[in-house]
Amino acid sequence: MDVSLTLWVLTIVGLCALIGADFFIGRKPHDVSIKEAGIWTVVWIVLAALFGLGLLIWGGGQPAGEFFAGFITEKSLSVDNLFVFVLIMGKFAVPSQYQQRVLLVGVLIALVLRAIFIAAGATIIASFSWVFYIFGAFLIYTAWKLIQEARAEEEDEEWEENKLLKAAEKRFGVADRYHGTKLWIEENGKKVMTPMLVVMLAIGSTDVLFALDSIPAIFGLTQDPYIVFTANAFALMGLRQLYFLIGGLLKKLVHLSYGLSVILGFIGVKLVLHALHESGVHVPEISIPFSLGVICAVLIVTTITSLIAAKKQEAQEAAKSADLPGGEQSEAKQLKAEDGSVKSERSKDDIEA
Repeated sequence: MDVSLTLWVLTIVGLCALIGADFFIGRKPHDVSIKEAGIWTVVWIVLAALFGLGLLIWGGGQPAGEFFAGFITEKSLSVDNLFVFVLIMGKFAVPSQYQQRVLLVGVLIALVLRAIFIAAGATIIASFSWVFYIFGAFLIYTAWKLIQEARAEEEDEEWEENKLLKAAEKRFGVADRYHGTKLWIEENGKKVMTPMLVVMLAIGSTDVLFALDSIPAIFGLTQDPYIVFTANAFALMGLRQLYFLIGGLLKKLVHLSYGLSVILGFIGVKLVLHALHESGVHVPEISIPFSLGVICAVLIVTTITSLIAAKKQEAQEAAKSADLPGGEQSEAKQLKAEDGSVKSERSKDDIEA
């Protein structure tokens, strides 16, 4: 797809305007309701669909198909990222009313860094077609690694700060508490970072690591930098609202890693076949409509099986609770009652104080 400099500029200006509107609307720290998150999630998906429709009208079916395949892939991979975002929010004990600001700035940082990654990737691909072998092999390895991690079922998973973040904390220092939405404060005559800035950097820098998977994946669906960038942009910009909308459902998507591993492995094979084709080897290439169908089918099946598995697990846990001996049940109820009375007394003391 031939994209002029004018179209690039207009696209970036339009995206900046949307980000600015999103920031202006959510500028006041508040707890994001399910209704608000749901409305904005729909808005971002509709905007992405309209953009894809525009590509269909002015660019044809090929660019539109590549955009939708890329957008759905990036969106599904971003849902997996939310698991880590939940861990980061918990580690830094981010107050609920500040979480939407953290995600907005963190995603903005990630978008800028991904744009650099995409530009570098497009340049490398244009110069060296053999890089598709590397991308394909990397995606297949990542798919295998995802399956291994899913089978391990590490319930006590913890997020660890990367070296860059640790270095920044050591260099500038970090305040011992949040100061609203301030990023820097002065302590003992020295400027130090607030936990708000640290968690924003954590979200942004962690997403760069996710880009190592998602950027090669989308280049496996399209080599057009414009489509790669816009698909990433629309997938990322709705991530903040998606975090609040499906936060409670994340634990129920128990088979998501398996589904993502199938998608990444499939795209990895597609990249290898494309590389062989570019090298003059006569092999069948996987079309975009077929790729889009496989991606959607895998996500639908994964979601359905995840919800069924989660429901069975809840039923088994309920059955185990019902099978407890009468004495143990009574003791559990008594402990719960005592815990409730203690909390009640504490609340009463707090009110009196």
